[in-house]
Amino acid sequence: MRWTSICGSGIDPPRESFNRWLLERKVIDKGHDPLLPSDCDPIISPSMFREVMNDIPIRLSRIKYKEEARKLLFKYAEAAKKMIDSRNASPESRKVVKWNSEDTMNWLRRDHSASKEDYMDRLEHLRQQCGPHVTAVAKDSVEGICSKIYQLSAEYSRRLRQTHLSLLQDPPTEACASPQQSRLVYCYPVRLALPSPPLPRVELHFENDVACLRFRGEMVKVNRGHFSKLELLYRYSCIDDPRFEKFLSRVWCLLKRYQVMFGSGANEGTGLQGALPMSVFEALNRQFGVSFECFASPLNCYFKQFCSAFPDTDGFFGSRGPFLSFCPASGSFEANPPFCEELMDAMVMHFEDLLGRSSEPLSFIVFVPEWRDPVTPALTRMEGSRFLRHQLSVTAYEHEYRSGSQHICKRDEMYYRAVHGTAVLFLQNDAGFAKWAPTPERLAELMAAYRPSTSRPASLSSPGPAHSTPVDRDSAPRSADRTQSSVMSPGSHDSNNNSSSSSGSSPQDKVAAV
Repeated sequence: MRWTSICGSGIDPPRESFNRWLLERKVIDKGHDPLLPSDCDPIISPSMFREVMNDIPIRLSRIKYKEEARKLLFKYAEAAKKMIDSRNASPESRKVVKWNSEDTMNWLRRDHSASKEDYMDRLEHLRQQCGPHVTAVAKDSVEGICSKIYQLSAEYSRRLRQTHLSLLQDPPTEACASPQQSRLVYCYPVRLALPSPPLPRVELHFENDVACLRFRGEMVKVNRGHFSKLELLYRYSCIDDPRFEKFLSRVWCLLKRYQVMFGSGANEGTGLQGALPMSVFEALNRQFGVSFECFASPLNCYFKQFCSAFPDTDGFFGSRGPFLSFCPASGSFEANPPFCEELMDAMVMHFEDLLGRSSEPLSFIVFVPEWRDPVTPALTRMEGSRFLRHQLSVTAYEHEYRSGSQHICKRDEMYYRAVHGTAVLFLQNDAGFAKWAPTPERLAELMAAYRPSTSRPASLSSPGPAHSTPVDRDSAPRSADRTQSSVMSPGSHDSNNNSSSSSGSSPQDKVAAV
């Protein structure tokens, strides 16, 4: 709501533009807050500026019918005239826009026999004539909007940090921070440097198949299947709370964090958490030894090893932290990033750096939208990479994704058809290619797993295959957990080996801490 009110002045914020702004800013942010950007250069986000400017004077949607085209043309002419009248435009700009807008409105009143193509041609002509003048007068306002939202974010981040430090008995100082060293360590979930302070009590009750967690009058919800999944992930990954005394408080914080990131609108932001179908993950594990997700969360992960955006809330449930800070030396990984161009571009640069440095088997199987008009820089870079071993294209509407709101949506809304094609790219170094080569047989099984299923399981599965497979000694659960984990193991495919091999490195083996 605050983002909408900041825009004001006749400028409507594009849908989910704030969510994309958060992603783009966090790629370059050097601040302390895991969600809100506070130390970015430049202050004005190029992606937000571009996105808002593209919707001036109105957003142009896809048109199917003649009447829709006629209404859109009228709205564009009306909005352009209104914007040029309400801002400090030059006499020449005001004259051009007003004349073209009024001429279009008169044409619409006279001609009722025009076709859809006639309306669209007229709209394109109007955009060419008025567009440069309208965007010129809106430029300063849009820059002000982008600057103001950043300044607000930085201020909220500062206040939150002060509150957090006041809760700690021994707040850290910048001077006592130990220098970072580059060394190989085992890939364990993120641990907080300081012990957690006492957490307030959170109430839990169930309403049919929904777990409801309440704290100070605020309630967050998660379906029973995902609540059980969080219990399992917590059991595997959390080492400071063996009696689960802080479990409900940490689940509440986790759900609240993602609720805030998604936004308050219906289905808003859930595209950021869309996931591959479980059948695809099974094929990736069986054929390519994948047991780690580069972009996931405790809510949508399939394996119990994953990177996520928020190490402070997600680390208790298995997160290895943000992927751009994660430096594996070996292993087979799946990457299905949020569809933010800046994040995807940074991801590819990180892939190439990791693959170029490692002599051990390293493989990334990347799933990105096949946007060709215009093509994204990340896709262009991967297609020209020396590490590209194979590329697949999955046709639009012929494959599915799991909903980003899978933890709260109805079961019949769990999957949705992809409206765009998906490019699947195999980036591997020489050792990774020798171990997990994309052979025709393996690719055929992967494509078969991608076909939409006519029937879905009646209940949610655990995060990972339910049957047990051999795991290395570092990924085995603690002895106190072995009885339960043998019944329902989240991501029991923890060995990063192909199903036909019993030796090799996994993502739980060596990673470089830098």
